[in-house]
Parts: sequence; C-alpha cells; structure tokens
Amino acid sequence: MDLTDALFELIDMRSFSNLWFWIALAVMWSSASHYVLGVPYDLVLRARRSGGEAVNDMEDLVRINVNRLLYIGRMSGLWLAGITCFMLTGLGLLGFIYWVEFAQALFLLLAPMTVVGLLSLNTARLIQIESASGDALYKRLFRHRITVQLIGMVSIFVTAMWGMYTNLALGPLGI
Repeated sequence: MDLTDALFELIDMRSFSNLWFWIALAVMWSSASHYVLGVPYDLVLRARRSGGEAVNDMEDLVRINVNRLLYIGRMSGLWLAGITCFMLTGLGLLGFIYWVEFAQALFLLLAPMTVVGLLSLNTARLIQIESASGDALYKRLFRHRITVQLIGMVSIFVTAMWGMYTNLALGPLGI
C-alpha cells in the first residue's frame, strides 16, 4: 500500500458514508448558530439578563463585528461574490452533473453557509442603519439566530436525505 492509498483510505472520498463528514456538518451548524455575527450567544443572553458591564461588552463586540463585516463587504464584496458564485457553480456542476460525491458534499456544506453569510451581512447593515442597542439589538440578534437555525435544520435535512439516497443508490462499495 502506497501513501495515496493510505490517505484515501483514511480520508474516504465517499463523503456521505464517512463519519467525519457528518461530524463536520454538525460542528459547522452548531458554531454558526452559537456565534451570532461573531458574538457568542451566551454573551448576548448574559447581557440581557444581568445588564451592566456585560451589555457594554456585547454592544462593543457587535459594533466591532458589524463594522468588520460591512468593511469587508464594501471593499471586496464584488470579488467575493464572483469567487463564491464561481466555486458554487463549479461544485454544483461537478457534483450533480458529473456525479462527483465529494463535490456534492462540499456543495451541500457551502451553499447554505453562503446564504448565512448574506444574511449576516444584511443583519449587520440593519444594525448599523438602526444604530440598534438594548432591546432592539437583542431582538435583531435573536431573529438572526433563529433564521440561521432554520436554515441549518433545512440544510441538515436535505443533506441527510441526499446522503441516504446516495448511499442506497450506490451501495456499500460505491459501484
């Protein structure tokens, strides 16, 4: 057995039958729903409950991340949009026209996260426009988190259904 065989045995390219793919999917959506615009949601809850210094910390962190997201969007938004569309189109074609399972798996991971990225950019824009603070900021962050969780649930469901279909259609050996 040479090095490439050992690597491909360790990193199974049949993604939907690989435990690491499902662990990565769970960690990705768990992290996406916990960090709301880069702010840990437990900090948002603590600020809402206790007030004081926690509110200042949360609002400062939100302000920093909102400014960072909007700066990136203004400076390189068109380039990022073009590269993202190119990558998703390439993965979609490779995965669903040419039936490359690894490309299907990457597409099913990245396409919903692209929607979450656009949602985050829009939420950051709304927070800056409204100069949201206090209850308005809590409400905006809560709404963003619920929407991300809904996108995650739909994404996990679609990925699981497609993965089961792929595993049943291809059989245990991928033939």
